[in-house]
Amino acid sequence: METLQYRFEQGTRPLSGMPQLVGVVGSGNLEVLIEPAQLNGACEIEVRTAAVGFGATWQAVMSDFHQRWSLADARICINDMGATPAVVGLRLDQAVESLTGGAP
Repeated sequence: METLQYRFEQGTRPLSGMPQLVGVVGSGNLEVLIEPAQLNGACEIEVRTAAVGFGATWQAVMSDFHQRWSLADARICINDMGATPAVVGLRLDQAVESLTGGAP
């Protein structure tokens, strides 16, 4: 298992509401827990993955996600069992949409 940490400063879309959990941890899939947090406008993401050595890929997916949503005051925890980047993006979008009710 590998744990990766990402922090994006100065988001423009504050997150509010109850924590949301989407997805299921299993072979080739992942779960995303997203919750509002007092982070001075930042978005923190922690990834726990069974696929060791893909930090650059995760960085690219997380940067793309942040560009799309620009979340502020959000904490995200991802538990991954080898999901593809497309599935990661889908689950992240589902998690945010469950709290915001809309597209970026």
